[in-house]
Amino acid sequence: MPESSDLVQGTLEMLVLKTLALDPMHGYGIALRLEQVSDGVFRINPGSLLPALSRLERAGRIKAEWRATENNRRARYYQLTNRGRKALAEERAQWDRQISAITRILEA
Repeated sequence: MPESSDLVQGTLEMLVLKTLALDPMHGYGIALRLEQVSDGVFRINPGSLLPALSRLERAGRIKAEWRATENNRRARYYQLTNRGRKALAEERAQWDRQISAITRILEA
């Protein structure tokens, strides 16, 4: 298993938006999905995830509602809003520009 790593500062919210673009999820599901897709490189702790979800909800990028989980427990499910989809597209474009610039610098 790869060694876990810290996220690049400012990327957690973009990764949460991307995760929620697929399906509504509860917080644990979001953290698990990020860990699985990153092959264990990123392990998101609740102390980072819950404030990020709160910021995204206050900004209108996601909305939340209480639902029953697959285990019949209550959990707060988060869903991407139209504002969140637009923000994700903008952040993705900015991320792509930054990665291209860093790659050019490293290969110069």
